[in-house]
Amino acid sequence: MISSRLLQFEVWTRTHSRGLTASHSQVVGLLLKRVHFVEMVEPILARALKPFPSAIRTLDALHLASADFLRSQGEPVAIASYDGRLVTVAQQMGFPIATDLIS
Repeated sequence: MISSRLLQFEVWTRTHSRGLTASHSQVVGLLLKRVHFVEMVEPILARALKPFPSAIRTLDALHLASADFLRSQGEPVAIASYDGRLVTVAQQMGFPIATDLIS
């Protein structure tokens, strides 16, 4: 699994905001150790500044810019998300959707 570094911040923010830090920190840490993170380097940030096929939120734009960067480097990329808006834009960009990972 590969994700934008943003995933780490999003997961921890949700864990803390739901009051689950004490009970879930170990599990969250183990889960995040399984993910390879892509840093927010200039080519990714530059892509996020360009238009997307339809309206998208800021953090989703950064995630999709990261995926687009990986694809431009020859990496196979499939998008896994529970967010319908992100999935729609990803499909418009030609990304396959990893439906077997989403429940």
